[in-house]
Amino acid sequence: MTDIPLGPVADLPVCEGRAYAVQGHQIAVFRLRDGSLRAVDAVCPHRGGPLADGLMDDRVVVCPLHGHTYELETGCEVATGGPSVSTYPVHADDAGTIQINVPERNGAL
Repeated sequence: MTDIPLGPVADLPVCEGRAYAVQGHQIAVFRLRDGSLRAVDAVCPHRGGPLADGLMDDRVVVCPLHGHTYELETGCEVATGGPSVSTYPVHADDAGTIQINVPERNGAL
């Protein structure tokens, strides 16, 4: 796994998400009310909706297109039991930079 800097945590408002391109893959990072971070695939597996634009709370994000709901901690789809999204370890370092851990690329994340 490799730590990849994404940018200042201050640029990500509390209770919002933002999509980042990481090694050719879109990952959505969310900043929770307590300031902690969660990261999941940015594209809903149902119909490609932008999860970073979905409504979220401290536990789930809801796809803005069709309402599929994913746990931010596990990536499990909780509304219909549909396909899950991948989750990624993410944190803010001491300098306030968002750092994400992604597997080394062997053709796929």
